[in-house]
Amino acid sequence: MNGDVLRNEFRTDWDRLESMSDEEIDYSDIPPLSDDFFARADLRIPAQQTQNWVELDPDVAGWFRKRSREYKKRINSVLREHMMAKMR
Repeated sequence: MNGDVLRNEFRTDWDRLESMSDEEIDYSDIPPLSDDFFARADLRIPAQQTQNWVELDPDVAGWFRKRSREYKKRINSVLREHMMAKMR
């Protein structure tokens, strides 16, 4: 079976989920998080990534945001492609 078919079959319907109230969402398959869980939790941020604030024009940010939930990754990808093209 094609990998794209599998990905599309199990896509989350984010619009439907976002329109639901907290009471309507079924959390029964998620175990409660205890104080012990948080005491043992460890925040890990990949060392190679840094958080930078880049000012984008609203229309540019909106264009990327409309096309992908992971628009920040896409912006990074576009910038990387541009960088690589300039290095050639």
